[in-house]
Amino acid sequence: MTLIRPATTPDDLSAVRALCWGYREHLLGVSPIDAQITETFYPVPKYEALMDRLDAEHARPNGIILLAEVNGEPAACVMTYALDQQTSEIKRLYVAPFARGHGIARKLVTACTKQARSDGFYRTVLDTSVSLTAARRLYEGMGFSQRGPYQPIPEAVLPHLLFYEKDLTL
Repeated sequence: MTLIRPATTPDDLSAVRALCWGYREHLLGVSPIDAQITETFYPVPKYEALMDRLDAEHARPNGIILLAEVNGEPAACVMTYALDQQTSEIKRLYVAPFARGHGIARKLVTACTKQARSDGFYRTVLDTSVSLTAARRLYEGMGFSQRGPYQPIPEAVLPHLLFYEKDLTL
């Protein structure tokens, strides 16, 4: 049984942090360029600092951290935060290997977009690696459209990332 809920307790946040470290580790193994991008944008000290302030970065009412459990075991996470008053960004969607293939990522993205709409955002955006074909299929299948970068990104990295947007007013 899969349960998706906001991560609010210290134990929840600890589980989310562990999943986020799993996500970082996964990205390091996708391809050499993904490893390089991960190490450039999120070297260990910077990622540790981000994990320390995760609950503040994604605090309600401008964001949310969602945790998915399968049979009571932490299995996946995702989080959002406000880029501006109209735009919510989806960050760090990750499903642990044991839980893949059961639609959990789709449920998490659906919950994020529903929450963002409820919070008054007009659109949600995200980025992903060109190499993450399953993620790209998921976003495109859920009605996200490719777009250009929505924040400054070094030119050398641009060919390796895709940016998506979904209109929440439809």
